[in-house]
Amino acid sequence: MVLFRTQVNARIHAVVAVAAIVAGFVLHISAWEWCAVIGAIGLVLVAEAINTAVEAVVDLASPEVHPLAERAKDVAAGAVLIGAAVSVIIGLLVFGPHLLVLIGS
Repeated sequence: MVLFRTQVNARIHAVVAVAAIVAGFVLHISAWEWCAVIGAIGLVLVAEAINTAVEAVVDLASPEVHPLAERAKDVAAGAVLIGAAVSVIIGLLVFGPHLLVLIGS
């Protein structure tokens, strides 16, 4: 897939996603928790894919530096940041209680 071949951040997100999936199996999270984790993973990967597409289209439409082109790229990158921040919160809510029980025992 072009996204993972060309985007370092997409590969980082994929590694973190695999780690979250492994943690889910190790910690025996519930079906609803799986829904939240998979949703968070999907959110970040979709945002990264849209960001990559926006950047490519903006570069095609405006090869020279233009304030509106920069704004479009910044907003798309901001969407990835928001998605990643939300996924961290979801991860804390899902994995936090399981880890506290594991640490406490």
